[in-house]
Amino acid sequence: MSHDLAFVRQNDQHIAGLEEKLRQLKARQARVEARKRALLSRRARKDDTRKKILAGAIVLAKAGQGELDPKLFHAWLDQGLTRADDRALFDLPPLTSPDRRTVAALQCAPQR
Repeated sequence: MSHDLAFVRQNDQHIAGLEEKLRQLKARQARVEARKRALLSRRARKDDTRKKILAGAIVLAKAGQGELDPKLFHAWLDQGLTRADDRALFDLPPLTSPDRRTVAALQCAPQR
């Protein structure tokens, strides 16, 4: 009977060791998956930034070539830019009230 008890203890220890190993492997897998998600997220942000830079460069070129209505372009900037430093890049005054953007948008809207 003591042989059976020793066998059970040995099996219990073996099972506990395997469970610990499984826990460690699951933790490692979770870290790998988190790293993969972080890399994909970082890549998506970089791609998004690159798209914006390229699209902005095209719009700025078209505006510079006169292929884009300057009033419309100015209205887009006035509506879309809210931070003072961003607005200053385009020689726009700082926003004093939210109504200012609405007024500018209405002034540049196509007349029917």
